[in-house]
Amino acid sequence: MEEPLVIRALAALAQTHRLRLFRLLVVAGPDGLTPGAMAESLGLAPATLSFHLKELSHAGLVTQERVSRHLIYRADFAQMQALLGFLTENCCAGKRC
Repeated sequence: MEEPLVIRALAALAQTHRLRLFRLLVVAGPDGLTPGAMAESLGLAPATLSFHLKELSHAGLVTQERVSRHLIYRADFAQMQALLGFLTENCCAGKRC
């Protein structure tokens, strides 16, 4: 993962609502959630939720898919793993931690 993408992802997660939103999507797993379910769970207004989803989407941490009349949002697990891999790549200089 390239540093500019890492910085964008970390910046997106460095906000309370976005961090909670991303964690909610991680818990939901591959089934994802609709905006309505997320707004209800987190107590966010639709416009606020939309803003935060856009930020997470631009950071590559969240995907969206239209299923019939609904939008389904999912955590991008490959991107999450890449971010974690980047952060731990040289952990303890190769020594056992």
